[in-house]
Amino acid sequence: MTPTTLPLSEPYGAVSCLRAGEGTPLVLIHGVGMQSAAWGPQIEAFAQTHEVIALDMPGHGGSAPLPAGADLPDYVAWLHEVLRVLDLGPVSLAGHSMGALIAGGYAVSHPENTARVALLNGVFRRSAEARAAVEARAAEISAGSFDLDTPLARWFGDRPADRHARAQVAEWLSGVNLDGYAAAYSAFARGDSTYADGFGGIRCPLLALTGDGDPNSTPAMAQAMADAAPRGRAVVIEGHRHMVNLTAPAKVNAALRDWLNTEGATS
Repeated sequence: MTPTTLPLSEPYGAVSCLRAGEGTPLVLIHGVGMQSAAWGPQIEAFAQTHEVIALDMPGHGGSAPLPAGADLPDYVAWLHEVLRVLDLGPVSLAGHSMGALIAGGYAVSHPENTARVALLNGVFRRSAEARAAVEARAAEISAGSFDLDTPLARWFGDRPADRHARAQVAEWLSGVNLDGYAAAYSAFARGDSTYADGFGGIRCPLLALTGDGDPNSTPAMAQAMADAAPRGRAVVIEGHRHMVNLTAPAKVNAALRDWLNTEGATS
């Protein structure tokens, strides 16, 4: 993997990413509090067949933050500028959690540049109760309250694969830029329905994948996303939670491989 820094135009600043492999492009976007290295098992697997570009989201890793008050469409516009600078043509785009919101919004907004889209542990039309809970967490984070144990308890079980991944994720969360984390989490809290009405216009293959034990990015949400898109497919990994790409990499990679082998966007 090669760390790379891309200079973007204002107001975006620099973006950092990991690049590996050659071939058709596969772009990966992580979730809130993570970094591009959170896609490690996928970078290793797909660099054998693709040019893999794992981005650091704004305010995470080495990427500059977005201006204060940025919302989900601002993160989608950021991604569009990144892809313009990379000049890759239509890409296969995969996002996890907040990254899935960005990827889904991008597929709605820029279908001409999206060959296929995969939404891992994404959120879609939360219930009023779930929305209130995540907005309360966003407010706490914005006020400076950073609780490491609560998200880890939601995201992981106690099997060996979970314990190993939990240690990695705890290290990334512990080192996150708190302002970048708070900004992204606030956009995440408000973004579950922003592009939902546009899913019917996503003509490329759409994969919606989650773990059956994820209480926030639920199997019902994955199925709803798949049902909303003309070429949508839902995959639920049994026995896993929110960080399923780390705790069940072989199963996730198999689903992603099927998705990558599906014929791309149609007019």
